[in-house]
Amino acid sequence: MNVLKVDRREFVKVTAVASAGLLIGVRAFAADGKYALGAFVEISTDGTVTIYVPHTEMGQGVRTSLPMLVAEELDADWKRVRIQQADLDAKFGSQGTGGSGSVWGRWLPLRKAGATARAMLVAAAAARWGVDPKEITVSNGIIRHGAKKLTFGEVAEAASKLPVPTEVTLKDPSKFTIIGKKVDRLDNSDVVRGKAIFGTDVRVPGMLYAAVARSPVFGGKVSSFDAGRAKAMPGVKQVVQIDAIGVSLPWSGVAVVADSTWKAIKGRDALEVKWDEGPHAGESSAALQKAMQDAMAGAPTERFRNRGDVDAALSAAAKIVEAEYDVPFLAHATMEPQNATAKVGDQGAEIWAPTQFPDAAARAVAAALKIKPENVKVHVTLAGGGFGRRINNDYAVEAALISKQAGAPVHVQWTREDDMTHDFYRPAGHYKLTGGLDQNGKLSALRWRAASPTVRAYYRGPKAENLAEGRTLDEVFELIPNSRGEFMLVDSGVPRGWWRSVGGAANTFVIQTFFDELARAAGADPIDFQLALLRDGVVIPTSDAQEKEFPFRGDRMKGVIAAVRDRSGWGKPLPSGRARGFACVYDSLTYCAEVAEVSIGKDGTPRVHRVVAAIDCGTAVNPDGIAAQVEGGIAFGLSAALYGAITEKNGRIEQTNFHDYPLLTIDRMPVVETHIVPSSMLPTGTGEPPVPPIAPAVGNAIFALTGKRLRKLPFEM
Repeated sequence: MNVLKVDRREFVKVTAVASAGLLIGVRAFAADGKYALGAFVEISTDGTVTIYVPHTEMGQGVRTSLPMLVAEELDADWKRVRIQQADLDAKFGSQGTGGSGSVWGRWLPLRKAGATARAMLVAAAAARWGVDPKEITVSNGIIRHGAKKLTFGEVAEAASKLPVPTEVTLKDPSKFTIIGKKVDRLDNSDVVRGKAIFGTDVRVPGMLYAAVARSPVFGGKVSSFDAGRAKAMPGVKQVVQIDAIGVSLPWSGVAVVADSTWKAIKGRDALEVKWDEGPHAGESSAALQKAMQDAMAGAPTERFRNRGDVDAALSAAAKIVEAEYDVPFLAHATMEPQNATAKVGDQGAEIWAPTQFPDAAARAVAAALKIKPENVKVHVTLAGGGFGRRINNDYAVEAALISKQAGAPVHVQWTREDDMTHDFYRPAGHYKLTGGLDQNGKLSALRWRAASPTVRAYYRGPKAENLAEGRTLDEVFELIPNSRGEFMLVDSGVPRGWWRSVGGAANTFVIQTFFDELARAAGADPIDFQLALLRDGVVIPTSDAQEKEFPFRGDRMKGVIAAVRDRSGWGKPLPSGRARGFACVYDSLTYCAEVAEVSIGKDGTPRVHRVVAAIDCGTAVNPDGIAAQVEGGIAFGLSAALYGAITEKNGRIEQTNFHDYPLLTIDRMPVVETHIVPSSMLPTGTGEPPVPPIAPAVGNAIFALTGKRLRKLPFEM
């Protein structure tokens, strides 16, 4: 089907299907000029409201927050609302889930869909009663006129036959009854009772199971293999080879297909594979670290920021502060390892996967099978964590290639070891910062130099432009009168990918630790030092054309800083052996600040007791969901700060499971206090902003407590 672009008005038009009641959705034009329907809302004759969710639920609560937008404008009875995960369908537009963008991207379209449905229901009721629609009220799924009332279900069929209104009026926020309230997640019951279907749970008639032996070195290929022992194993059906096809599937392997996952894994263990390890077999973390340090002495690959005259300002500075920082590769370590199910036939492919980007999955699978993307149908399942890992679709491509050769539906299940050693990792990086303080202790100049094999370089190639990862740095550079950012590209065969907050976590650790160092050198309180950078009334336009509505505003950043300062007791005495550290970030159009309260245990390791976080994410759709995102982000960031490091030796990832890549355990989880700064602004992201500030906040607290400055992650005392 050839789908034409639709404008905003067309996007929220309504199409009626009498048999199902009222169906609210998106119109797209098929090649024959007839409408093809893709629905957001279905109102059945029994009054049940089903809302179709076009984004992936991976624990962030999107299958509750998005339905809240529709239900609010519809004036639905929330107890009668049900959800349905939408499969890949061009009528929904981009269905990608990432960048903390689901709510703000769907804020207006979904509210308009709800308001349009409400208008048609009211019109149908008004016609039945012979009254003016303006005299009708709606609340909790009941339509009223004086003593007369109707349920949504009683007028759904009649409403479906009415003309679609071209204009609808959205509620004034002061009238909200659902948005802004704490709402339990709609799928909690199914998840708790084990009824929810994750990718791992998918079962298709006639399905076989596969486990893949992948090249232990990135870029390696199968030289030869002996499948004799594997084929002799009970339950093993076939052994097939799959080859790397580029960034969508950067490793070759041999797949064992069997009648159960366990038998497939045991068959894989029996394989004898010889590998051509390729050009990256000699890579190591030690060599990469040296290459990054050496790159600091050379010319930059690109200068991505240049404001004022940095060299002159540094020469005139009353005091110079210089420091170097390091961050390692990081794995995503999703609780549910990667998996996918594929059914490939003559007519195309059908995929079941916990993918964050089903449209990208369709394109990747189509390219691998050499078919058209429209011939790939993608069913989106629940995902047991994503954190950016499921933006890549290697697991879906693997399943499709194996299914094609096996001639049957195939479920590919990764083990934890597969997942840890074949990730798309957050890049390692080395940084050197130089700051100049004037006679008054104000920051007059900043020079930022970074060396890294970035995510952008992995996908765009080493000769492309804009390879530096500058996320969360734009506003920082604009706040300093003389600032320069330089980037040195370093080669690595390790696949890189988007990791929760992307480059924001690394950049924020570096800049917020450096600001703390500058404040100490200036004899200033760290919070006061950063507040001094936020000039009164400062507004910095974003460089992204899609985000022009969201310029950086200094008053909003001041608001979250003031909130954590006040709520944390900043500056007030603490019990002996404890100290506080501060950090903040502007990420995903959201303002977030955190204060961590830290001690050092008898074993010499840091212990984080309490984190006070403030977040300004505009209109808070579901405060309970926001608090959960903040708590989860802090736990995620603390795992990386205290334990996380992926290392490479002889071209192989050394960490294989949680024994050598530990996560924060429940007994080490601090008390987290989340304060949502009230706002009437448009809603923005909450999944990523809580992650970046926690590492520098903890590191700055350790310095306040011990006088020891930690400039390398994970922290080593």
